[in-house]
Amino acid sequence: MSKVREGSKIKRSPGDQAVQVLIYIFVGVCAVVTVLPFLYVLAGSFATERELTERAFFIIPTEFSLNAYKYIIRTGDVFKGLKNSVIVTVIGTAINMLFTTTLAYPLSRSYLRGRNFFINMVIITMLFSGGMVPSYLVVSSLKLTNTYWSLWLPGAISAFNMIIIKNYFQGIPKELEEAARVDGCSDLGIFLKIILPLSKPTIASVSLFYAVGHWNSYFSAMLYISDRSKEVVQIALRRIIFLAGGINTDGTPIDWGAMGQPPEKAVKMATTVVATVPILIIYPFVQKYFTQGVMVGAVKG
Repeated sequence: MSKVREGSKIKRSPGDQAVQVLIYIFVGVCAVVTVLPFLYVLAGSFATERELTERAFFIIPTEFSLNAYKYIIRTGDVFKGLKNSVIVTVIGTAINMLFTTTLAYPLSRSYLRGRNFFINMVIITMLFSGGMVPSYLVVSSLKLTNTYWSLWLPGAISAFNMIIIKNYFQGIPKELEEAARVDGCSDLGIFLKIILPLSKPTIASVSLFYAVGHWNSYFSAMLYISDRSKEVVQIALRRIIFLAGGINTDGTPIDWGAMGQPPEKAVKMATTVVATVPILIIYPFVQKYFTQGVMVGAVKG
């Protein structure tokens, strides 16, 4: 871009200013398109069933209603599901990062014998998998069904996330490691005292990836967990949506009697809000690391 320096300020040419305005407009439109659907879902969760039926789209409901949230709270399953999801997400993410970082560090060292072989073995897992039935048979034979370990161990390492962290580790100056070795530091000491502290951006970003994956875990939980006391929030909300539609999870209709059927559409939107908001609260705390960590880890090879 052509620029004219005036004193300590840089004055952009009219063409540059026009391009910058267009960029701001484009980014603004993308932001609005991204946010509007969630705002509609949020507003719909506080709207009446009649308004959701009559109005195709709105941001502010004309009649404020908490019936959908009252119904979700009345069922009681959502709080138990939230507690289980927090346990699965926190411990699962810790397990993921433990295995991922301890595998990424040796693979990032060029002096590791057979390094290329192990990296290729990791890449193969990104292209091929055993499938659902073999995975279930393995989990079942290890007696992991109806335990949280069935949600943690099968996906303990993501090959894609491991490669991102490995690439970031490779970008850390080797002089730091050599200086630490001169001072008598072991490989474990280098990993804990140098590599990990310098990798906070990437570790925070990848931790968020893992956390979102655990929080949104639905199919694995439905496949391996049949004990209602251990169901995650996604399964609990699925049951609530079925019940709000007047159908039991086994497909039989519900006789509401004098209670009356709850607002089905509003309940669906309220469950979406309940499942989404907790993980959105975490994002601002890692946002400053997000772009830097992913870009550096993905570009450096």
